[in-house]
Amino acid sequence: MTRVIRSGFILWVILRYGLDELVLSSFQRPWLHRLARVLAFGRNLDAPRGQRLRLALESLGPIFVKFGQVLSTRRDLLPPDVADELARLQDRVPPFDSAVAVATIERAFRRPLASIFATFEHKPVASASIAQVHFATLKDKQGRTREVAVKVLRPGMLPVIEKDLSLMRMMAGWIESLSADAKRLKPREVVAEFDKYLHDELDLLREASNAAQLRRNMASLDLIMVPEMLWDFCTSRVMVMERMYGVPISQVERLNQAGVDLRQLARDGVTIFFTQVFRDGFFHADMHPGNIQVSIDPATFGRYISLDFGIIGTLTEFDKDYLAQNFTAFFRRDYKRVAELHIESGWVPPETRVDELESAIRAVCEPYFDRPLREISLGMVLMRLFQTSRRFHVEIQPQLVLLQKTLLNIEGLGRELDPDLDLWATAKPFLERWMVEQVGPQRLLAELRGQAPRYAKLLPDLPRLLHDYLRQRPETHKQDLLLLLAEQRRTNRLLQTIVALGLGFALGLAATHLAAWVHWL
Repeated sequence: MTRVIRSGFILWVILRYGLDELVLSSFQRPWLHRLARVLAFGRNLDAPRGQRLRLALESLGPIFVKFGQVLSTRRDLLPPDVADELARLQDRVPPFDSAVAVATIERAFRRPLASIFATFEHKPVASASIAQVHFATLKDKQGRTREVAVKVLRPGMLPVIEKDLSLMRMMAGWIESLSADAKRLKPREVVAEFDKYLHDELDLLREASNAAQLRRNMASLDLIMVPEMLWDFCTSRVMVMERMYGVPISQVERLNQAGVDLRQLARDGVTIFFTQVFRDGFFHADMHPGNIQVSIDPATFGRYISLDFGIIGTLTEFDKDYLAQNFTAFFRRDYKRVAELHIESGWVPPETRVDELESAIRAVCEPYFDRPLREISLGMVLMRLFQTSRRFHVEIQPQLVLLQKTLLNIEGLGRELDPDLDLWATAKPFLERWMVEQVGPQRLLAELRGQAPRYAKLLPDLPRLLHDYLRQRPETHKQDLLLLLAEQRRTNRLLQTIVALGLGFALGLAATHLAAWVHWL
């Protein structure tokens, strides 16, 4: 019965904001256009389509709002005006009763709140669709207190999420069955992607482990602070972390008054992002202004403070190589290489013609070079490449979509702090370092070092293995042993030859890598 009521409410919202007309009119079939005009008769649907979709999602509640936020990152699928409007979606969710938060904490730790925290602020400092945050203090055995932030999962979320996801899957199936155009939008895949994000965010232990990994990665970079996770007080429903003090990065005037160098802050933000991407392959993928603060404490003045680690992006060595070479080729206007990279990645059908893909990429990218370099958006470049790739049936990888969305966030923040920010000048050292590591002598030495432990472990066991082998069947292997001894001298000569050839090959390979490195530079 509840599902029927919810379905009826969703249908009412769809009709109220004319989403039926929006979906039907987006397809190429003439009969669908005529049906859309008939359905729109008598309704006021003058508002832009992106605004209508945003208002509808806000009316449907926090799960659909979060779905719209995820959908806004898929600029490879959505028209720019719709994606821009959905990017305005924010979690406007009132906090749940603090008594419920206390009960959740006490169930998680199986003891009264007073025995866990020395103080606990019942009024939450932040509230979103998945969880809310309270400030508190912990007291250790020596009587010292420590200020902490307590993140508590919103109660009863799983049943609500499952019901709404079930309805989303059903609607995605309907949309996909309308036409081939609808299938191209991959509605069921988008819902499946959202399903994964939501269930990941429902596990606060997973978020805590993300934060711990990011903190460890960033320890050597004195530009960013990540709160310490207090593992004795972390469960899947409650997460206790070090309390951080800072000014929200969106409060530019307050940062100015505190004496923060905004231009340097913008460059530091880009450095942090590209370090996470090209050095670690592990990056914070939800870096909107609500999750970033700046320290004004004298000891850590001007450092970023990162919060909320529910969405993390990861990149393989292949992904990083693909991105570095794409960016480098783009800024050299080597569109043929960009096209070849798309095909070499395996995400383009093998029958795709390089010259056709090259021509399409040139048509999209060439206009950027009429502008000063500092006005070129790397995020928009990546988005345009995705959109062009869609025409050639490229399979866009989710991790690259997360990267593109995060890069747009970083650019937006950076240029709000410094309108003249040259993102390429900051990113270039990371790309150069990555390319050198891929083709330079250091890569060869690293690979040799990586294989050495395997052979070092095998060598001491060889005499014993040979002895055991001979003892199992002495009659059978006696002749083998005699032959082995007879061939020993020849084997030694052969071994010397192999070692010499190996050294020659290694030197030749190193020379080849060095030549490629010099040629690239």
